[in-house]
Amino acid sequence: MRDGPLSLLNIINADVSGHEFAFLSACETAMGDLSAPDEVIHLAAGLQFMGVKSVIGTLWSVGDKVAHDLVSAFYKELCKDGTMDCTMAARALHKAVALLAHDVPLEAQAMFIHIGI
Repeated sequence: MRDGPLSLLNIINADVSGHEFAFLSACETAMGDLSAPDEVIHLAAGLQFMGVKSVIGTLWSVGDKVAHDLVSAFYKELCKDGTMDCTMAARALHKAVALLAHDVPLEAQAMFIHIGI
């Protein structure tokens, strides 16, 4: 991020309750902190906990090309009828991953997760 790293404290202090959807395509946005292995709060979960209805995050490092291709395919599917419905995010992610399955290794297909509605 331009102003510094995004932290859970930033999310807690921001009013994100009016937002329905977030796509965190940066590395490890759905991975917990290694120094606190018993806690499951990560950036994606923090956004959902603070009111964002549907969040996509990554479990580990993601390559730029894979992220670009997947995000492009995801939004093409999510917005195919000219609107964006956060309740269709999981299905759009599934279809985007399936579309790219022959081009990317299995670990790249499994790194994006959806939480929420």
